[in-house]
Amino acid sequence: MAKVSKLHYELVFEFLSMILGLVIIIVSIRYGFGIWAQPGPGLYPFLLGAAILPLSILLLILTARSGNGETLFSKYGLKKFILVAMTFILWILVMPYLGYVIDTLIVTYCFSKIMRLEGWLKPLALSVGTALFIYLMFDYWLYIDLPRGFLG
Repeated sequence: MAKVSKLHYELVFEFLSMILGLVIIIVSIRYGFGIWAQPGPGLYPFLLGAAILPLSILLLILTARSGNGETLFSKYGLKKFILVAMTFILWILVMPYLGYVIDTLIVTYCFSKIMRLEGWLKPLALSVGTALFIYLMFDYWLYIDLPRGFLG
């Protein structure tokens, strides 16, 4: 596949991501945000859409300017995509047994290694920080029961 067609597919994907972020924002506004003490069903999707939209615009601009780099259709890009997809599937399958927090810690570590984060200390710090943040946000502050696994 030629470099131009790889770039073309990447630009199309990033444009579709931008549209998806915009649609998520619009739909979540209709659901309502609620208040911080009792968040509504639209708050979390709105925050996700508000993150997806600017990041996809930035990625679209950077890809269009550079015209090179690793794409999904390159050898390593496809390998990375398959590993991430398999990790997501394992995340869902293992969650009832390990619980959400422990499973998230392990999966975040795997993701950081797939994305080539250096060493073992940085991925471990990222994993522990993510798991701790998720625990505090959902279990402690929002009182949402997460799957506890063998600890429950």
